[in-house]
Amino acid sequence: MSETDDPIAAETVLVAGSHGQVGQHVTEQLAAREEYHTRAMVRNDGQVEEMESMGADIDAVVADLTDSLEHAVDGCDAIIFAAGSGGEDVYGVDRDGAIRLVDAAADAGIDRFVMLSSMGADDPDSGPDPLQDYLTAKAEADEYLRESELSHTIVRPGELTTESGTGEIRVGTDFDLGDGDIPREDVATVLVGVLEYDDLIGETFELLSGDESIDAALESLAEAGADAT
Repeated sequence: MSETDDPIAAETVLVAGSHGQVGQHVTEQLAAREEYHTRAMVRNDGQVEEMESMGADIDAVVADLTDSLEHAVDGCDAIIFAAGSGGEDVYGVDRDGAIRLVDAAADAGIDRFVMLSSMGADDPDSGPDPLQDYLTAKAEADEYLRESELSHTIVRPGELTTESGTGEIRVGTDFDLGDGDIPREDVATVLVGVLEYDDLIGETFELLSGDESIDAALESLAEAGADAT
């Protein structure tokens, strides 16, 4: 915020996949915070009114990850990628769509990019057969983001559930598929929360339900990242 607390100075955050199950939580949480203006990216006109009804400071933009994204990213300060194909087009959306958005962000001069990935993306071949293409797509999108010049954070949750968030998690870098799960609401809280930590730039971490508050877990992770540099 500016010294005069002018709300126009709020950072504009584009939520890709805002109509999805994680994306809706992200959109609602951003809209509840004064420091952000939320741009909800949706795939069709019929979703605009629904998304804008979630908060007074939300505007929706119709854009497709398989097409031009220039108008969607224009004027944004940060991006949270929470989109997914639901297994229908993992290479076209989960990989190439993410890559296209990374390129659009770079072209628009947007520095901050938070990627929703997946546990198991570090070793797709070790995942169950039905998930290997998805994990490969996520791995390749993650790697493309890492090789970009964007200030990025990659969040890799375990199995997602529809249960209400608990606000308590555990983070790490060496969990295995099957080690646990996490409510989508808590994943969204983490995706929004990492925007507050410059020391999480360049970090990739895994995420499960646990017994540490989200704020405390992110603070500890950020401190570890700062110490490592």
